[in-house]
Amino acid sequence: MPKTKFLKLKNTVLSESAILRYFSFSLLYVCEGIPIGMMIFAVPAWLAANDKSPMEIAAYLSVLFIPWSFKIVLAPLMDRYTFLPMGRKRPWIIFSQIFLIISFLSVAFVTNPLSNLGVVMVVGFFISFFGALQDIAIDGMAVDIIPAHQQAKANGIMWGSRIIGQSLSLLIGTYLINSIGFSDAIASLSFVVAILIFIPILFRERKGEKLMPWTKGKPSIASKKAQLTNWGSLLKSLYKVILLPTSLCLGIGMICTGSLSGLMTAFLPIFTVQELSWTNTDYSHVYSTATLIGGCLGMVLGGTLIDRLGTKKMILVLLIVISMLLGTFVLFSGYWHITGIIYSFVIIYFISTTLLDIAILATAMKISWEKVSASQFTLYMTLNNLGNSFGSWSLGSLKENLTWTYVIIIIALVPVLAILIYRMIQLKQHSISIKNFNQQEKLNTSII
Repeated sequence: MPKTKFLKLKNTVLSESAILRYFSFSLLYVCEGIPIGMMIFAVPAWLAANDKSPMEIAAYLSVLFIPWSFKIVLAPLMDRYTFLPMGRKRPWIIFSQIFLIISFLSVAFVTNPLSNLGVVMVVGFFISFFGALQDIAIDGMAVDIIPAHQQAKANGIMWGSRIIGQSLSLLIGTYLINSIGFSDAIASLSFVVAILIFIPILFRERKGEKLMPWTKGKPSIASKKAQLTNWGSLLKSLYKVILLPTSLCLGIGMICTGSLSGLMTAFLPIFTVQELSWTNTDYSHVYSTATLIGGCLGMVLGGTLIDRLGTKKMILVLLIVISMLLGTFVLFSGYWHITGIIYSFVIIYFISTTLLDIAILATAMKISWEKVSASQFTLYMTLNNLGNSFGSWSLGSLKENLTWTYVIIIIALVPVLAILIYRMIQLKQHSISIKNFNQQEKLNTSII
């Protein structure tokens, strides 16, 4: 079949097919997981296996989390500027993935990475930057075109796909690092991203839009209505919705849960490799197994649990589970040498945290005002990533002054603090406020 005919198939429009949306976003979120699995999980374990100190590894992680904090600046740019004939977010996805490929390839020029950790941090920074840019665009497109009644199921599928992507990236990446070397292993991931870039290239957001700048098409009515045309309107709308009580509570809560994630991201490879004498391959196997189980359960059960329990109740239950798990792990400190104990702990933790992430993301998507959806949703993700960076950095300082037992006790207190914050979220009242905003917008438009 000629290529031109293939591109005209009706099922290339994401807004008109739920199956196509689930398929496309699943692959896009797998692509999101690739730089995370390799740079944030595989490399720290490799550094730990090569006797880098907890402080050096924590510093590396904190640098890699910094670009994710830029999302608060990048998201409004995406909401304000785009090539609308190709859709609101699709041009940004294509752009970010092209430069993500280039960033991966640039690692091939890093020589003696263990002796040049500063250079590794710089390259990792750019990989994280374009990974974050990709993440904003994909999240923004998901918020734009996934109907409200499909968001819980979609979040389960998408987040599960991201977890699977980073798990496979860690597993395969660790094998490649040990087999062909650090630089070649990371550079090789560019080929996977190059394949997955065909998803945004081949599928339109809405009917009638261009596939590429040189093909036929025009901006959709829905995209033109949603697109903000000036900074004043964007910032004013974002300011209004962010100051709502539920928005503030979610933002603060995400700093707490982000800090928990950052602490555990730094803790697990350092603890298992340097304290328990695992190899980085051992760590990648248990992490990949745990996250794959968590990701698959998230895809299958995430949306169902949210529909039955509600996002708020699910968040609170999972935070209790994680705090109790960490507390129990401390009580079993005399049995840390038993591999089965560590495997059980890691698997239960990642199942719990995957479901927690799905519930939090579903909440963030639910309370986002469609007028500034990418900016608002990304603000929450930015606060989460600030927590990640702070948590990773804190682990190095904590370990310098405390034993592992006391470090874990402190980590266990973080979800307790988060529970107090998430309890104050009021989704129904927030929804009423958003409806009032929309009615006021219509009234102002009719007066003009």
